[in-house]
Amino acid sequence: MARDLRILLDAAARAGIPLVIGSCGTSGTDSGVDWVAGIAEEILAQAGLDLKIARIYSEQDPSFLKEQLDAGRVQPLPPLGPLDAATLEDCTHVVGMMGHEPFVEALRGGAQVVLAGRATDTAVAAAVPLMLGMPAGPAWHAAKIVECGGQCTTDPRSGGVFATIDRTGFVIEPLDPDTACTPISVAAHMLYETVNPYRMREPAGTLDVSDAVYTALDDRRVRVEGSRFESAAQHTIKLEGARVTGYETVSFAGIRDPYIAANIDRWAELLRTMLAGRIAQTLGLSEDDYAVDVRLYGHNAILEDIDPDTGPPREVGVMLLVNAPSQATATAIAKVANPLMLHLPLPEMQYLPSFAFATSPAETERGAAYEFVLNHVVEVDSPTSMFRTHHALEATRA
Repeated sequence: MARDLRILLDAAARAGIPLVIGSCGTSGTDSGVDWVAGIAEEILAQAGLDLKIARIYSEQDPSFLKEQLDAGRVQPLPPLGPLDAATLEDCTHVVGMMGHEPFVEALRGGAQVVLAGRATDTAVAAAVPLMLGMPAGPAWHAAKIVECGGQCTTDPRSGGVFATIDRTGFVIEPLDPDTACTPISVAAHMLYETVNPYRMREPAGTLDVSDAVYTALDDRRVRVEGSRFESAAQHTIKLEGARVTGYETVSFAGIRDPYIAANIDRWAELLRTMLAGRIAQTLGLSEDDYAVDVRLYGHNAILEDIDPDTGPPREVGVMLLVNAPSQATATAIAKVANPLMLHLPLPEMQYLPSFAFATSPAETERGAAYEFVLNHVVEVDSPTSMFRTHHALEATRA
């Protein structure tokens, strides 16, 4: 983080171009914003750079959200259903996903560096063009294309891209002289992280690229025209939040026994059955008191039942993931599983197989486990009302 910020802050100071960063700390919590701001302020002081920083906080007070819930202003997004107040109380943190408006407000307030909480990826790139009066269609579409850099080029590892937005469209080109943007590579990026390759929702409305035309200007640059932005009748802010579901302990063993590998699904089912019996016998726990997940890497750990490769694997990595109300209980369950993951034979086998644990001790405590429980939007009258902006009193100096 410090290495990249040092490069960006120096470039922003020399070029006189604002530096805008969203979802600080990756999740956009208040502590993430403060963490990144602390690093930035230290770099500015060391380098003797004079830049004004604004912090935009996106964490939400559950009491405020409950008021909105009671007022009927919170709506679910698929696949979740209606929200209840208890879920809000259970969340360790709740963030609102901001659009471009808080960034614009901070920049107009004199900020040269904006460090924000949770934001849409596109809002970070669309803020300045929209503030300068560029039409929303090209601005939002260009922001979507550039937000993952080289993904829209012929070499996704090549780094960033440069977009020039005007009244009727935008031109995009890679910064790496050895790669190129093509109509296909640019258009294909609308397939990335979207539900619909033609329409993408933002807090303020929906980007529609169904009529967009992608034209190669030369062997490296592409011009895009025809993008539209449909303003929403109701501005909404998406909520994200997670709650603790228990504590996890994980074990990992490798199996290369050819007979068990050829019958790995039966072996995994036997492991689950015997483990449940031993947990009840040893710890006095029912299957409602914990959760055990057995994942077979090298067989079907990723696709599970829809894996098209049904042939026997050469070797299998067995990951046992235990979730329980306490860390001690999760680890105790994993320890009960230890001999089974080391030597469990199938009933018809006449020998005791040996497997290989990846670590010693075999059990690794992962701490608290979380699940996302908020996929809802709040109807707001102002696009900035749910966010708090703090401007430094003066520029950071050495």
